[in-house]
Amino acid sequence: MAKLSFEDILDELKNYDGEEVHIMEVCGTHTAAISENGIPSMLSPKIKLISGPGCPVCVTVTAVIDKLVELSMDDNTVVLTFGDLIRVKGTNKSLADAKADGGHVRMVYSPMETVKLAKEDPSKTYVFAAIGFETTTPVYAMVLEEAVKDGVKNLKLLTSLKTMPEVIRWVVKNGGGIDGFIAPGHVSAVTGSDIFKELSDELGIPFVVSGFEGKQLIMTIYALVNMKGKSGIKNFYKNVVTGQGNVKAMEVVNKYFEVSDASWRGMGKIKGSGMILRKEYSSYDAGSFGLDEDHMPPGCCCEKVLVGKIKPAECPLFGKSCTPDNAHGACMVSTEGSCYNYFVSGRR
Repeated sequence: MAKLSFEDILDELKNYDGEEVHIMEVCGTHTAAISENGIPSMLSPKIKLISGPGCPVCVTVTAVIDKLVELSMDDNTVVLTFGDLIRVKGTNKSLADAKADGGHVRMVYSPMETVKLAKEDPSKTYVFAAIGFETTTPVYAMVLEEAVKDGVKNLKLLTSLKTMPEVIRWVVKNGGGIDGFIAPGHVSAVTGSDIFKELSDELGIPFVVSGFEGKQLIMTIYALVNMKGKSGIKNFYKNVVTGQGNVKAMEVVNKYFEVSDASWRGMGKIKGSGMILRKEYSSYDAGSFGLDEDHMPPGCCCEKVLVGKIKPAECPLFGKSCTPDNAHGACMVSTEGSCYNYFVSGRR
């Protein structure tokens, strides 16, 4: 059988007329790349792309934001955060709102900057908002490694760390209708692609690990369409991802963190889907335990968007009272969020 050219594959995807195929990506960077490359417009209407819970900011519950806001209002505490988290609203306000009200909130761009800031100002407690998936957990472990080595006692982490396998299982069992997954490239680089084998066999759903270039994503979607109804793992990101992953990174993670239950925005607490600081390092915790409350803004449908029950544009607030400049829900805040990417790309 002759090998298909890329143009042939594009043609097949555009003219596909078989059973509907529902493919979910569970990586915020994939969500952004799919929109940036205009991939939905290249596909048959029978191939449905669904953005899953792969944006770390989007799945952080309001209790975590509320705690960070509370800490920032203490004169002796400075909250340090990356990126879009500063704009995500808690029950009443965001960290940006808290800063405007006199709270001590500071953006950082390098994780080791947090250790440097704490060392230079021992009169204050610096709280690092440790939000993310398996991709960023090694970064937080290295921060702790540096703080422990240098004897820095005034740096603490407020953690909301999530892991992929259990939430994927939860989405399939509670959302339903997913025929295949674009496995997260960055996560797989750390954990390895083998972590999806058990899930694939159990759920009877294929997983294809992909990078972030448009051509690679097209090839991934083509593979998943042809694997519909079958289990199996394919790795199209072999220059970065191995079966076993980054063993050294996982070793430093396991030194400081252990598996725990975790609360996800709109999904509640999912068993074994998070990481928390080990007891021997509890002095570095800023009050992460028991932060489970989640209050969705009135009318916001992020909890349905995150599990693929509705498309972002089906939310009654989408593009009306909720836009990137005036985001109500977390999915519209982050550049990796489903609603944000639907809005900026004009998808409906």
